[in-house]
Amino acid sequence: MPRAAVICGLLLVLVGAIGYGYGLVEGSASFTALIPAGFGVILLILGFLSEKKENLRKTLMHTAVLVAFIGFLVPLLRILSNIGNFTFNFAASMLIAMTLICLVFVILGVKSFVEARRKS
Repeated sequence: MPRAAVICGLLLVLVGAIGYGYGLVEGSASFTALIPAGFGVILLILGFLSEKKENLRKTLMHTAVLVAFIGFLVPLLRILSNIGNFTFNFAASMLIAMTLICLVFVILGVKSFVEARRKS
């Protein structure tokens, strides 16, 4: 599970960097494009810490799944609130990418928690 947090964190940092870089090229850079990177950095930190601190792994991974769940809900709600006049553009693709990456991590986390509960 910590490795999944690191991988998803790296993917979110990449999404944020690409989004911000695209904005720089287009002349419309906004710091909001870095929001996925912020979530990614948090997941990276939690993933690395849980690899090093075995006694805190459970708490850190639950926290990581909570962060990813928020990272799933926020862009999803933004997409759904604009569904009437939704246009698929670069910004929308970044929202969708963040939503999907976070959703995958939440699913992996819940699956891992269920399996750990069954083993104990």
